[in-house]
Amino acid sequence: MVAEVIINSTVKNLNKTFDYNIPADIAGIIKVGSRVFVPFGNLKSLEEGFVVGFKESTKYKTKDIVSIGEDYNIDIELVKFMSKRYFCNISDCIKMMLPPGTTTKMINNRIKEKCMNFVFLKKDIEEIEQEIETKKIKSEKHIRVLKFLKENDGSLITDIEIFTDVSRGVIKTLEKNGYVEIIEKQVERNPFINKNIEKDTDLKLTNEQEKAYNSILKTINNNEFKQFLIYGVTGSGKTEIYLQLIKKVIEKGKVAIMLVPEISLTPQMVDRFIARFGQEQIAVLHSKLSVGERYDQWMRIKNNEVKIVIGARSAIFAPIQNLGLIIIDEEHDSSYKSEMPPRYNTKDIAKYLAKKNNIPLVLGSATPDITSFYDANTGKIDLLKLTKRANKSDLPSVEIVDLCEELASGNNTMISKKLYNAIKENIEKNKQTILFLNRRGFSTFVMCRDCGYTIKCKNCNISLTYHMKENKLKCHYCGYEQSNVTMCPECGSSKIKYFGTGTQKLEETIKRMFPKATTIRMDVDTVNKKNSHEEILNKFKNENINILIGTQMVVKGHHFPNVTLVGVIAADGSLNIDDYRASERTFQILTQVAGRAGRENTRRKGYNTNIQPR
Repeated sequence: MVAEVIINSTVKNLNKTFDYNIPADIAGIIKVGSRVFVPFGNLKSLEEGFVVGFKESTKYKTKDIVSIGEDYNIDIELVKFMSKRYFCNISDCIKMMLPPGTTTKMINNRIKEKCMNFVFLKKDIEEIEQEIETKKIKSEKHIRVLKFLKENDGSLITDIEIFTDVSRGVIKTLEKNGYVEIIEKQVERNPFINKNIEKDTDLKLTNEQEKAYNSILKTINNNEFKQFLIYGVTGSGKTEIYLQLIKKVIEKGKVAIMLVPEISLTPQMVDRFIARFGQEQIAVLHSKLSVGERYDQWMRIKNNEVKIVIGARSAIFAPIQNLGLIIIDEEHDSSYKSEMPPRYNTKDIAKYLAKKNNIPLVLGSATPDITSFYDANTGKIDLLKLTKRANKSDLPSVEIVDLCEELASGNNTMISKKLYNAIKENIEKNKQTILFLNRRGFSTFVMCRDCGYTIKCKNCNISLTYHMKENKLKCHYCGYEQSNVTMCPECGSSKIKYFGTGTQKLEETIKRMFPKATTIRMDVDTVNKKNSHEEILNKFKNENINILIGTQMVVKGHHFPNVTLVGVIAADGSLNIDDYRASERTFQILTQVAGRAGRENTRRKGYNTNIQPR
């Protein structure tokens, strides 16, 4: 028997199979999708490869497979489908289905991350207390650590540093002198460890919700493939339908995938699911988890320890063996398309898996992708409409303000008088406001007033954005950054002018206009740390902060009961982006951001749209 092996390489010429003999000792365990290590060419080290097929014989002179690696349940049929559809290397597709940290370096880091240092008392406590009384132990820092360990023996070394206000060197000295011992232990990394969420129960569905729910449930019970588009206004209760459908899938002993487009939506979605199903049944996969946490979650899925997988687009490749339902929330979002090889569309992969497993695929959005909506209207997808909000609250009213008229009347700020008065009234009534501006940074470009030279990225040749806090110019495409310029590199003039508006500048303007108001900003610059998405959203909600300023991260899916006003700054700006679907994207984002207002029956006046002067 001969195995057809794909070498794990991005080299285009190696995107083909190579024949290898199967030794007798692995003949009974090797299968399609197996990870193997083989000699390749004149290389001294072994190369990693994956078995994509078998045949009885070959006309080539072949070498033996040296060893077989861990079984990752690679779906080779899906791999071949992706490679053919997206014109990419098979190995690129296989990498999407591997657990995080499969290279040697990452495996070592993964093991290291899973190991943590715990400190234990080595001497008897009575002996230590006697040495403290007789002044044999004189250092106050040493005494603080030993007394802390008396009550908390076996504490993490990092916790001791925090609670006793000592450096690691103090603990190391105690270890050297024989008072304590530091033991490295493996710990289970749990991304839900700090979540303490009250249990809730199913809500009563409205007539529209129940009709949509029953239509999809019939397909689940019949074990058949079908696509559905839930076209529901913001706040219509799409998530409640998802929850109750997943409950039925779990009762049938199957697993559900729940996809969301933004990392910022994941914590809120996870909270809803934990409240309904508990932590034990849920795994979460997204890029803000550490490599170790993602690996642990991936292994829980592979070992059939969970019933629900929640995550961004890459979660579609989770190693689920008994798939029962796929749900793609906010299906219109462009983040479901990968911009890195392989450049896949998550909806294509989801459709393939749903058809293969004879299960329903559910798409949900208040602003469906125009192709999905067309398919729904032509009968390719079943259309399920939710025209009313679940709690019977009204949709927000909309008011458009022309900033050309504001400018003519002497208002040269980015905040119209009507929006200013509405924010002021909201603050006085202790209601919350969201201000949306889809540009981060302080100024969108920097130009010399004498010669007209614009500072551009050396890689992309597009304008660099000025970030005031760091005093740097950054490229929002490739990540290039440089120090701010005070003199024109072209003509030497010092007349450098900052044009345009970003979220940093908007925040500064709001603080100047409303000095007593509390504000918080949410964009790529403020959410670069782990759990920062969740911290900002929780702070805004729980501390009743007056104004949340943000980019599209604040637009989709969030539910803030006390938000009664949404202001959109430069609402028509996105009409000019280099995208043939710019008008569709603008409609979607404005409709979504409008849906953050008045989700409870405390609505004041909906949302205010500022149109930038032309």
